Amino acid sequence: MVAPDPVDARLLAMLADSGRAAVHEIAQRLGMDPREAAMRLITLSGSGLPLLVGVECDPNGIRRALANAAAYGNYLGPPASGSYAVHQSGPHHVSGPHQVPYAPQAPTSQPFPAQPQAQPQATWGPPQSAGWVRADQPQPRPVSRTGKIGSALEADSLEGAHLSIQLVEFVDPADFLFTAAGYKLAEGERAVVVHTEVTNTSQVPYTSLPDMYLVLVTKTGETVTKAPVSLSSRPAHKLGVQPGETAGGHTVFVLPDTTEVIQVRWSVRPEVDLNTLVWTVED
Repeated sequence: MVAPDPVDARLLAMLADSGRAAVHEIAQRLGMDPREAAMRLITLSGSGLPLLVGVECDPNGIRRALANAAAYGNYLGPPASGSYAVHQSGPHHVSGPHQVPYAPQAPTSQPFPAQPQAQPQATWGPPQSAGWVRADQPQPRPVSRTGKIGSALEADSLEGAHLSIQLVEFVDPADFLFTAAGYKLAEGERAVVVHTEVTNTSQVPYTSLPDMYLVLVTKTGETVTKAPVSLSSRPAHKLGVQPGETAGGHTVFVLPDTTEVIQVRWSVRPEVDLNTLVWTVED
């Protein structure tokens, strides 16, 4: 067998110490993107190592998430063959000797039939509400997905947890915080620190890392993902938020000094969807 590269070796060493762990937890401890960690582990499993890459979930929570997404027309199915994406719909586990091939199958889309206009029209309710509501009944208040620094916006997790997320602070530049923690910026780089607080207002636990898909959006439309560092004076987010709890954390970004940031964007998955929240950064 060909010796693994240094990153694979670190993954295997971490797994050997624990024996069984969630992929996103291993990735967080190593400062890696969970998608890269999953791909590397799947490749290592296929090379003959005694390694199993699997996934666990709450079946009812997944069914609710799919039903809600289908009702709003924002479920596009799994990625096309040849690409692989890992979503935090449940903890991904690795253990044991087994190989699991990945072969995504795209579901067939079924259009909704048009409703006769002469009849009272029924519409889908918001996620986690009763199935159908009549148009002549009181409608739920609209949910804002955009705001400014200091605003609290609402979203639903893939598990069905209802979240209120506040962008408390946006520090740009934050070079003094970065260097005070013992890190060094390269020539032409600057640091940005974003402080967010997540309140779980539902009875469903939120099990993901709150800033997993928190990104900065630049004036040119590019996105900047978080840096795998934490600052002693600005603690990072911890995994999960229990019902009724509020959890805060700081996310660090490193970007070119000349890059202009216009938005902070939060999502429950890598791509933009119905629950994506956007805060505008003003000069």
